[in-house]
Amino acid sequence: MQHAKPLWIKNPLATFDGQHQNSQHITNGIVVENDVIIQCLGAGETPTVQNHDVFDASQHVLTPGLVNTHHHFYQTLTRACPPALNKKLFPWLQTLYPIWAGLQPEQHAVATELAMVELLLSGCTTVSDHHYLFPQALSHAIDTQVTVAKSLGMRATFTRGSMSLGQDQGGLPPQSVVQSEQTILEDSERLIKTYHQKDDLIEIALAPCSPFSVTTSLMQDSATLAKQYNVNLHTHLAETEDENRFCLNMFGMRPLDYLESVGWMHDRTWLAHGIHFNDDEIKRLGQANVGITHCPSSNMVLASGICRINELKAAGVRLGLGVDGSASNDHSNLMQEIRQALLIQRLRYEADEFTHEDALQLATSGSASVLNRHDIGILAVGKKADLALYKLDEPRFSGSHDPLAALVLCGAYKADAVMINGQWKVKQGEWLGGDIQKLMKTHSQAASRIYKRL
Repeated sequence: MQHAKPLWIKNPLATFDGQHQNSQHITNGIVVENDVIIQCLGAGETPTVQNHDVFDASQHVLTPGLVNTHHHFYQTLTRACPPALNKKLFPWLQTLYPIWAGLQPEQHAVATELAMVELLLSGCTTVSDHHYLFPQALSHAIDTQVTVAKSLGMRATFTRGSMSLGQDQGGLPPQSVVQSEQTILEDSERLIKTYHQKDDLIEIALAPCSPFSVTTSLMQDSATLAKQYNVNLHTHLAETEDENRFCLNMFGMRPLDYLESVGWMHDRTWLAHGIHFNDDEIKRLGQANVGITHCPSSNMVLASGICRINELKAAGVRLGLGVDGSASNDHSNLMQEIRQALLIQRLRYEADEFTHEDALQLATSGSASVLNRHDIGILAVGKKADLALYKLDEPRFSGSHDPLAALVLCGAYKADAVMINGQWKVKQGEWLGGDIQKLMKTHSQAASRIYKRL
């Protein structure tokens, strides 16, 4: 249930509305009723509704709920996995695919729950998971994820990923995790019909894994199916130079040319990583209004490169943020990822060319635009009541002067309070929906079992 009466989130220490670098127009907080924001209050303003409750936010920084646009939840089971350490993307994947191939439904369910709760505790209210691994035991993996998301009350875009180009056909994944195109497309259509926008929280998108793990016909047919049902498309693209070389050898063209050849260059498409594009390709991406998810920690761990955020933004590309898989990050903390985005972009640009506000915008309104969600990611009247509130009461914040800058620069990593759809999910830094210690124990046991298969 939503809060019984309208709720005034009163007098925040600082506010970031998701859009404006200086959100001083919301100095006295916001008012939430049911699942939406009904007022944004400036200095001296008070709620117009008389019968309301109050949440004292005078010690909190208020932001929109963060939006994570790329993840692989199952990978929480193989964090810091010894055989995969200190490897580039392709050998890293080739090491982990045989481990992941043994994933069982109960392991996948607890991995999904752990990843979502970890994100929630960091202030994330909307998640997107790219699940492309379907060994025989996981034929209903997305159904499991939907069940978990509904039990948590979290907003989610689940992408029906796929791999159809196995090693026997010149692809990267082993045959044990490859499915037929007919199986993939039939299940994709089933999931759209069953779950997509059937309630306020769940959306479905289609997500062939990458050019090196799916066939050209599957890319084309997925685009056709997505257009038929007006759902989004997602894939990995231009993550490494190895991928560029693979596409040139396999298809005789660079990754973006390949993407255009299969009918993906439009505003329902978003791409993970998008690092290795040249100037002309960036221009074309902007003209097509394609979205890109920046995944800074993963790009650093795998030494993949640095996304050209400012050039992409100037070209008109929709830009968001993602933590990526928890085996290439190795955490699921979106607030920490905001700081990572700031730091890695400072290696490419001057200090005044990418700011802490720019990094925050990536994870809020930017990520919402990547998912084509216009009802989240900003604090404004009529938008969903998805909120995150952070306290600056740890030693790392002592002596800070600008609360919003401190949130990013001093390294905030946990939210004190989180609301989704007008419902509190975190209070006083604690997850309200379950026992976090019990969840971690079950998850650790599942991770131990999958690793012992080696």
